[in-house]
Amino acid sequence: MNWIQIGVIRSSFKQATGTPIQPCRAQGVEGTVEIDPVWTDALTDLAEFDRVWLLYWFDRASAARALVVPYRDTVQHGVFATRAPARPNPIGMSNVGLLGIQGNVLRVADIDILDGTPLLDIKPYVPQYDHYPAPRCGWIDGVPDRPVVADARFEVKRIGQEPGPKR
Repeated sequence: MNWIQIGVIRSSFKQATGTPIQPCRAQGVEGTVEIDPVWTDALTDLAEFDRVWLLYWFDRASAARALVVPYRDTVQHGVFATRAPARPNPIGMSNVGLLGIQGNVLRVADIDILDGTPLLDIKPYVPQYDHYPAPRCGWIDGVPDRPVVADARFEVKRIGQEPGPKR
């Protein structure tokens, strides 16, 4: 299995503490996605979409844990029942607004990702495929829906290049 980094995500967020925990909590926050020029042709037709999924490597996440206390709760849950970054394969996903593309650079909105995060893939958001009404959302149904930002509980400070997918 070969993973490659296809680009880098740029945002105003330099550390987890204070970063919105989901794109819906980062409304209007803009950033850019710099794609490796070898993949510029892969962006053909992407500008026709309003939103895209960014799949990325949590390069500053703490070690994987089976049980975590997610940002919106005070009790432990299985990591697979959360979106916490301390995962066996620290892959993140964010649904961001696509504001425009110039060459190999995407301008995006609603970004909740740390600056310098390695990008693994981009997929178009298609409501007819990606939107499912879900009457049950597990433990999240029992916690207040309030704006929450990240703290440092899952972050490892970057010293040089952290392990992860390489070009």
